[in-house]
Amino acid sequence: MAVPDVTTYPLRLASPLALFFAAFFAAPLVALLGLSLQGPDGQLGLAQYAAFLGDRFSLGVLLGTLWLGLKVTAACLILGLPLALVATRAGGFVRGLVILAVLTPLLTSVVIRTFAWIVILGRQGVVNSLLSSLGLIETPLRMLYAEGGLVAALAQVQMPLMVLPLMTALSRIDPSLWDASEALGAGRWRTFRRVTLPLCLPGLIAGSVLTFAAAISGFITQSLIGGGQMLFMPGYIYQQAIALQNWPFAAAMSVIFLVAVLAVVLAFNALGRLARGYTQT
Repeated sequence: MAVPDVTTYPLRLASPLALFFAAFFAAPLVALLGLSLQGPDGQLGLAQYAAFLGDRFSLGVLLGTLWLGLKVTAACLILGLPLALVATRAGGFVRGLVILAVLTPLLTSVVIRTFAWIVILGRQGVVNSLLSSLGLIETPLRMLYAEGGLVAALAQVQMPLMVLPLMTALSRIDPSLWDASEALGAGRWRTFRRVTLPLCLPGLIAGSVLTFAAAISGFITQSLIGGGQMLFMPGYIYQQAIALQNWPFAAAMSVIFLVAVLAVVLAFNALGRLARGYTQT
C-alpha cells in the first residue's frame, strides 16, 4: 500500500482564493482600465493618460505623493529600527511592553488616531501649549496643515508595519553572532553595521514596502492633517471622481498611480534581492 505524500497538496485547494481574487481584484481592475480608456468624445484611446502626463500640476501631485511616502518610510525606519532592536534583545517584561506599544495603534481606529494628532499639533494643541508654557515660543508653531505634521502623523500610524517585520527578521539572528563579533573586538556600532544590518535587511525591505504603500494611500490622514493646503493622489482622485464626476480621468489617474507605486515596490524588491545575495556571501 502506497504511503500518501503529506508534503504536497493538490492545486485545487487554492481555487477558492483564486476565485475571490478574480472577483474582487482582477475584475474591478479590468473595469477600471476600460473606463480609463474612454476619451472625451466617447472614443476609446489614451486621451486621459495624455491629459494627465501632459499636465505639470498633475505630475507634481504624483511626485509629491511618492516623495511623501519615502519620507514617511525613512522616519519609520529611523525610529522603528532601534525599537525593534530593543524589543528583540530585551527581557520578557520590556519586550512585552514594547510589543504592546507597537500593537496598540493597530487596535485603534485610524480616524481616532488622526483626530488625536489634530489635538496634538493644533495652534492651541499639546505641543504648542507645552512650548509656550516653557517660554520657548512666543507665537504658536504651524504644525497642523503642514508637511512636517503630516509626516509625523503618518509615521505614527504606519509604525507597526515597519517594526513588526524588523522584529521578525531580528529574532531569526543567532545571538551567538553578536557575542562572537564583540569577542573578536568589534564595537557595538561595527557589530550593527557588519552583522545586524545585513542580516535584517530582508525585514527592513519588507517593512519599507508595507509602510510606503500604506503611507501614500492614507486618504483619511492626508485629508485631515494636510487639510486643503496640500493635495496628494488619493485626494486628487477623489476630487475628480466625486466632486467633478470626471470618472474616466479619475480612472486613468488611478492606473498611473498604481503603476508608479508598483515601480517603487519593484525597486524595493530589487534591493531586497541584493540584500539576500549580500547576506549569503
